[in-house]
Amino acid sequence: MAKESVKARQRKREHMVAKYAEKRAALKAAGDFAGLDKLPKNSSAVRLRNRCQLTGRPRGYIRYFGVCRLVFRDMALDGKIPGVRKASW
Repeated sequence: MAKESVKARQRKREHMVAKYAEKRAALKAAGDFAGLDKLPKNSSAVRLRNRCQLTGRPRGYIRYFGVCRLVFRDMALDGKIPGVRKASW
């Protein structure tokens, strides 16, 4: 599991991206790059990282489900994800 501080930092970035999205889009459309430089760095969407919603793990992220591969496997084996089961052939 990721440290709580890392998860909190990610939530803070997500909030800032949502807060400045319209302003950032308007400045980009106008070509005002000096104005973009004055916005906070964490308001840029490229600074976000896909993380597991339950553990905060940054790697092995499955976008469709929003969790990492380890949590996905546990949930699938427990039957918490409908329509998913272990393959056997």
